[in-house]
Amino acid sequence: MLFLDLAATSTAVAATSGRKAKVELLAGALRRLDVDEIAAGSAYLAGELRQRQTGVGYASLRDRPPPAEQPTLTVAAVDALIAEISVVAGAGSQARRRDLLAALFGAATAEEQRLLIGLFGGELRQGAQAGLLADAIAKAAEVPLTAVRRALLLSGDLKQVAVAALTGGAAALAEMRLRVGTPLTPMLAQSAPDVAAALLATGAPATVDVKLDGIRIQVHRSGDDVAVFTRSLDDITARMPEVVEAVRKLPLREVVLDGEAMTLDASGRPRPFQETSSRAATRGAAASRGAAATRSAAASGDAAGSPGAAGSPGAATRGAGPLALVPFFFDILHLDGVDLLDEPGRVRWAALADALPAELLVGRTSVSSEEEAAAAFAAALAAGQEGVVVKAAEAPYDVGRRGSAWVKVKPRHTLDLVVLAVEWGHGRRKGWLSNLHLGARDPATGGFVMLGKTFKGLTDELLRWQTERFQQLATGDDGWVVRVRPEQVVEIAFDGVQTSPRYPGGVALRFARVLRYRDDKPAAEADTIDMVRMIGGHPTSE
Repeated sequence: MLFLDLAATSTAVAATSGRKAKVELLAGALRRLDVDEIAAGSAYLAGELRQRQTGVGYASLRDRPPPAEQPTLTVAAVDALIAEISVVAGAGSQARRRDLLAALFGAATAEEQRLLIGLFGGELRQGAQAGLLADAIAKAAEVPLTAVRRALLLSGDLKQVAVAALTGGAAALAEMRLRVGTPLTPMLAQSAPDVAAALLATGAPATVDVKLDGIRIQVHRSGDDVAVFTRSLDDITARMPEVVEAVRKLPLREVVLDGEAMTLDASGRPRPFQETSSRAATRGAAASRGAAATRSAAASGDAAGSPGAAGSPGAATRGAGPLALVPFFFDILHLDGVDLLDEPGRVRWAALADALPAELLVGRTSVSSEEEAAAAFAAALAAGQEGVVVKAAEAPYDVGRRGSAWVKVKPRHTLDLVVLAVEWGHGRRKGWLSNLHLGARDPATGGFVMLGKTFKGLTDELLRWQTERFQQLATGDDGWVVRVRPEQVVEIAFDGVQTSPRYPGGVALRFARVLRYRDDKPAAEADTIDMVRMIGGHPTSE
């Protein structure tokens, strides 16, 4: 199949508003893929690359050759070139990667280049998320949608499901069951502003888990083989030997556990998330899922969990060496040959409590009222944890879904900051000023200290408005970054403050997102760098 046909489908899907019409377009493209193109083609239609890491950054996409006049690339050829780019390493790798990227883009037409830029940049906003692709796969393969969705939840791999459905039909999909050693897309939690809103979603009575500020882990054990996966299903076992050791010691034959890992101080209180993340950094450390050796991985996510005894010094010293990762589990999906996915939470959690020692379990409270839930929330914060997750005790484990059965509640921080510069967008946001450079006021100098960047929370309406606004405030434009007069105040929500050597203030915001622009507030009244440091528990400047 010509890659241009896939690019044309992407453009058509983006321009189509109706769900049914989108599904028809996607299904038509899936049917035209050759067998060896299904994995890559389905990924492209979902706005993703088949290869998880390519080494290609935004800067590499700026200096590209002019587009080809005639289409020659096939889906298979594009996949092969990107696969070659993704494994480039060693001396001269930058030049080699640049040459391969130039060859790919030089052979691509203008429409194909647009699709490639979106895929490499991770910002292909065409409205073809996994849910629509599941519908399209079912239609293209003429199989029940329920069979596709179940297979997708169990495998966690849209590409694998597409190949199975389009080559083997419903029978191939039925063979895709929970397999110990193959990670599942984890159940996620939606957000609520407070515990009262959370209880409205879950109903009462409910269960309240303390939410760790750690990294989501899914642990599989079969005999002596232990694998630990990230929320995104990556496998980097060597990063967490402590987790592997803890699970291997359990008197079990087979188990699949859902939980979180974190670093603790000597008193058992959580260390800053940045330390946990650094200790379990996943980038560039992947181990083969098929290896018999022990494996582990971790990544931040929507996990709910907390130590059973958050202040226990014993828990803090279980790991080996400094910054040891300590695991805590809040769900069990399989136990000694029995799948528990479809069991209600209360059944799964009872099985978890019977199978694991208390020191490996989350802090968990049953509540019947808003007052009890609020008390659990306050206790979690007092213990230095991130918040709570309120859970419906009768709900099954809804693999890969963010529904109302789990609802997380965290204290929300906001700051009024000043926009220092804005980057021109690419992909869907091409032609708009998008990524904001955020600064806090420095009372000592009268200037502003940069805290990071964000484009999260920006609607199309805000993108249009800020493009016009910041061009009016522009003091320079190098074609990538527009410097502006520091006058516009924006209200930013964020999850925390972490140490960062990248910025002059030494701190950066975690998960910053735009709430609204503050035209009612001058830059002279913006929040200060000292306030930011105080929120993060960092000492203020002398």
